Amino acid sequence: MLKEILEKSYYVFEEGFGDWREAVRASYKPLLRDKIVNENYINSVIDCIEKYGPYIVIAPNIAMPHSSEGAEGCTGTAISFMKVKTPVKFDQEDDEKDAVLFFSLAAIDHTKHVKNIQALMETLINEDMVEELMNVQDEDMLRKVIEKYS
Repeated sequence: MLKEILEKSYYVFEEGFGDWREAVRASYKPLLRDKIVNENYINSVIDCIEKYGPYIVIAPNIAMPHSSEGAEGCTGTAISFMKVKTPVKFDQEDDEKDAVLFFSLAAIDHTKHVKNIQALMETLINEDMVEELMNVQDEDMLRKVIEKYS
């Protein structure tokens, strides 16, 4: 999964954002560029977070933006990666809902959506790798971490 992110250039590095909505939009830039998703899908992700709260923050510092299956505007299956220097606050009252690493999902059907989530969770179990991802600042650093853990 991480190798594919690197091979397809599905990653972005950012300083920070004014709010979480801007961060979610930016996390999908690589998938938007390759027409895996369109603005409708990204709006759907934002709508779900507004409706259900910051459910996408799956662990401190890690967000997994995604929409419900079958959301309009998704034409493929992929995961993009974004690292931000300044943590993104999803809940002003709860620092556990801040995110620095974003793994943004897009899937065209339920089976692929579940496979994406499972692959991502299996990857993120490796705490050493997550710690190293927290420190990446550019493509070269990302490449070294991915090569080390692949």
